[in-house]
Amino acid sequence: MDVGAGSRAVLRVERPDGIDAFVALAGDFLAAREAEHGLILGLAGNLQRGTLGLDEPPLLAVVLDQAAGDRVVAAALRTPPYNLVVSMVDDLDAIDALAEALAGDPLPGVSAPRGVADRFAEGWTARTGQRARLSMAERIFRLTAVREPRPASGRMRAAERADRALLIAWIEAFTLEALNKSEDAAPGVDRWLEHRGRRLWLWEDGDVRVSLCGAGGETAHGIRIGPVYTPPEHRGHGYASNLVARVSQLLLAEGRQFVTLFTDLANPTSNRIYQDIGYEPVADFEVIDFEVLDFIAPTG
Repeated sequence: MDVGAGSRAVLRVERPDGIDAFVALAGDFLAAREAEHGLILGLAGNLQRGTLGLDEPPLLAVVLDQAAGDRVVAAALRTPPYNLVVSMVDDLDAIDALAEALAGDPLPGVSAPRGVADRFAEGWTARTGQRARLSMAERIFRLTAVREPRPASGRMRAAERADRALLIAWIEAFTLEALNKSEDAAPGVDRWLEHRGRRLWLWEDGDVRVSLCGAGGETAHGIRIGPVYTPPEHRGHGYASNLVARVSQLLLAEGRQFVTLFTDLANPTSNRIYQDIGYEPVADFEVIDFEVLDFIAPTG
């Protein structure tokens, strides 16, 4: 699909037929902003390693500027049933081209840098008739050195098979609290306990498990923290701060140059906690959900 005229960029949207073709086409573009693209790069890597257990193929799209020798200007990836993840862009016209090219695909929503998400939602709703709502405003943070938090009682340990029932319950509680969505966490927990795509750690105070931290989505030089969850009855004791700090330090010691994580901007406590242990803001993102309809037909 071509979009553009005159001296402006002439944009073409490619739909690679597999994740290897997607990475070959868009990998260098995404790697140039590795921390900002940690989510999409991490998903691509997990797809290449076969650790996601998808029931249907991913959606893959790359926007090229033909006027600049097919230079990549945007990329997008979706692992069903989750939202489309869109890259950073320098020219928002690329997002218009992307929305037009994908208008025949059913999408539950989009996760993208602030401004990019808004532009995609505008184009999407105009073409599909779906309504859009802002679900979450997020910020991505990056850490290269840990600042030790105020000590908390207890210790970190790797999650084990014996923790499975608790991990499922906690991750389902996290998903409901953070994303307002219900989801069966068992398949993911089983993969993660096998270190397929993600690892999990717990903080124990005495013999009581009080906090959870995961890490996965490896990129060439980084890795992403998440989920992080402490049950309400155990909050306010510094457990999560110490657990995230210990996990982050372990990941750096294993050879990662940086660690990233997403925070909900509506939660000032978590934003402050992560900055206190050395995480620095990189970029703001938005999650926009589209209403679910049985059939979506492009309007244009």
